[in-house]
Amino acid sequence: MFSPGGPSGHATGGPSGSVPAPRATAPVDSTTNLTLLVIEDDPAGSLSVPEMLDAAGKPIRVRTARNLTEAERLLTDDVHCILLDLALPAPGRAAEGDDELTVLKHVLQLAPRHAVLALTASGDAERGAEAVRVGAQDYLLREELDGRLLSRAIRYAVERKRSDRAERRLTESKLRAQENARLERGLLPTPLLEGSPLRFAARYRPGRSRALLGGDFYDTVRTADGTVHAMIGDVCGHGPDEAALGVELRIAWRALTFAGLCGDELLSTLQQVLEHERESDEIFATLCTVDIAPDGRRAGLCLAGHPSPLISRPGRQAELLPYDNNGPALGLVPHARWPRMQVELGAAWSLMLYTDGLIEGHIGEGKDRLGQDGMVDMVRRQLAQGLQGEELLRAAVSEVRELNGGELTDDVAVLLLDRTP
Repeated sequence: MFSPGGPSGHATGGPSGSVPAPRATAPVDSTTNLTLLVIEDDPAGSLSVPEMLDAAGKPIRVRTARNLTEAERLLTDDVHCILLDLALPAPGRAAEGDDELTVLKHVLQLAPRHAVLALTASGDAERGAEAVRVGAQDYLLREELDGRLLSRAIRYAVERKRSDRAERRLTESKLRAQENARLERGLLPTPLLEGSPLRFAARYRPGRSRALLGGDFYDTVRTADGTVHAMIGDVCGHGPDEAALGVELRIAWRALTFAGLCGDELLSTLQQVLEHERESDEIFATLCTVDIAPDGRRAGLCLAGHPSPLISRPGRQAELLPYDNNGPALGLVPHARWPRMQVELGAAWSLMLYTDGLIEGHIGEGKDRLGQDGMVDMVRRQLAQGLQGEELLRAAVSEVRELNGGELTDDVAVLLLDRTP
């Protein structure tokens, strides 16, 4: 029998009616002594091997349990490996036809984070192989067992278990990342512009590291009367809660727009949504909405604390739309009002809606920021180079990032609508 290096006992009985929460194994390093828990019921102690040493030459501590109840008590956090005698009878086993590996399955359930070695007779190697398929790290033959072989098997089992757990965590992390990416991509809007002659383009870049979705949000839809409605907004903050609130506001905007709301009535309702859904009273959102008439020559503009869109027309310099009647951001002033301004667009035009992430990036290493004037100059130059649509937005976001000297800390969303006669 093994000379136990820890407590042992000879209690009788089977496992308790419920399996306790999984126990963690102690980390293994050069200063840690390996601990082995042997579960075997031979009172004569036929398992007789010399003292075992780990890779650093330190003794491997041994504990012995005669049944699963005792094993459960001895399975403390400092145990690294379990040696289970497959001849151990399963508690409550009623018939010969029962699963011969029931006791192993119970141990695997009891200690899912521990390495497990299965011990079987020399003439029953097939049973040992089946134990490995069920979940044991390896199996050993009783008649061939010696201290050197067992020492090596314990070290191998512990390292293999640790490697399997690390690989499993990595796989789970990748799956979660893929699921989150699919979810976030699904939350970005699909413009509904069927039947409209307008061309649509958008660019989105969250400020959070490795995120696909930030607090900025946008949408574009065409209603049954032929009006094209566009919106862009920004929830203060950059975390997942702000991103979720932005999605809620976008979905609410789309539903309210299809329900026929526009201008002040729509923004007042959106403010109610924000007030009910935000985490604290300090959360607010800026918003810009544009409703373009079916003939495409004029539009209504509402600004809720948001920068005014940029319009470019043939033969004229790109410029900002009027923003004198800019109302407060949503969530700041109870019962606020948001005037709707009528804007003449003309026969051909390009309208760019954007969030402040595009204008608040730094210019070089100083404290100066690009600002709206700098953005207007930048877009004018890019338009003069013949850039338009997706290419224009890509160039604008890329140049803003370069001027900032690296990644922007704020979310950036840019939406472009074009009309050519």
